Amino acid sequence: MNISEIARRAGVSPSAVSRYLNNGYLSEQKRAAIQKVIEETGYRPLAQAQALRTRKTRTIGVILPRIDSFAVSSVTTGIASVLEENGFQLLLADTRNTPQKELDYLDAFDEQRVDGVILIATVLSDAHTNALKNRRTPTVLIGQRLAGVSCVYHDDYNAFYDVTRLVISKGCKKLGYIGAMDQDRAVGQDRRRAFCDAVREAGLSGQENHTVVSGFSIRSGREMAEELLDAWGPLDAVVCATDAMAVGTLQCLKSRGIQVPQQALLTGHGHSDVASVTTPPITTIRYYYEESGADGANLLLDQIRHPDTPVKEIRLGYCLVERESTRR
Repeated sequence: MNISEIARRAGVSPSAVSRYLNNGYLSEQKRAAIQKVIEETGYRPLAQAQALRTRKTRTIGVILPRIDSFAVSSVTTGIASVLEENGFQLLLADTRNTPQKELDYLDAFDEQRVDGVILIATVLSDAHTNALKNRRTPTVLIGQRLAGVSCVYHDDYNAFYDVTRLVISKGCKKLGYIGAMDQDRAVGQDRRRAFCDAVREAGLSGQENHTVVSGFSIRSGREMAEELLDAWGPLDAVVCATDAMAVGTLQCLKSRGIQVPQQALLTGHGHSDVASVTTPPITTIRYYYEESGADGANLLLDQIRHPDTPVKEIRLGYCLVERESTRR
């Protein structure tokens, strides 16, 4: 079955069928006739042929740091729900938290002529900034904010400020912070800055120095909690930049015979399932990850359909979820 055969059966010209397939103008009568034949025959145009005609592949490249992360998988679900509904396919590239691979995949997706790219970002180096600001392929950033690039990001500063103020309001005077590297502007810089501002404004002089940098695993969280307590302990509270870090910290505290929340309060960040099933369950911040993916996909579709669309930024809210780890 080809366009000429479809045209013959529908009683129209081949050019009319071509316009139908490419969403061109047609009278309602011709459109209905062509649609009827296509439905009866089950005709599907070859993707390669359509790409040649329209210069569109209807594929979107999604670059992500690690698919086994609760947050990243939730964002990806939101992206997929919008793009699949609009007839696009996803090409996923898992970088395993390797910043150079993000840059490599940006180039690779350009070579494959995807219609657009979504980068679920962690580190934004100077090389990332240059690559993202000088792209011709429509591109959206999720999870980080970068001037001049359309993005969807979370209110990391205010969320972490609120959770730090929570433990201070419970009477804690000696706090510790377990965070991420500063190259990660959202999780590293913004959350650490919020912690430091909250303790300074509360008059807790010197507390902003009670910080360590951890990896994103439970194991790393436990190891860095050991370092934090060795350097600054005992502490009234430990606030962590992620739930995984908080779970590792809980293991460390228990191993030292420190009861949570009776002797020390503990908070995480991210509302992951693992933080809800610990003993005690860990207070956390809930972000709207799936919504951020859907919003990012819609921003990208706007760019693809309307190339002159101006740069847009969407900042999403959050919800502080208090659990037993801060209740006493």
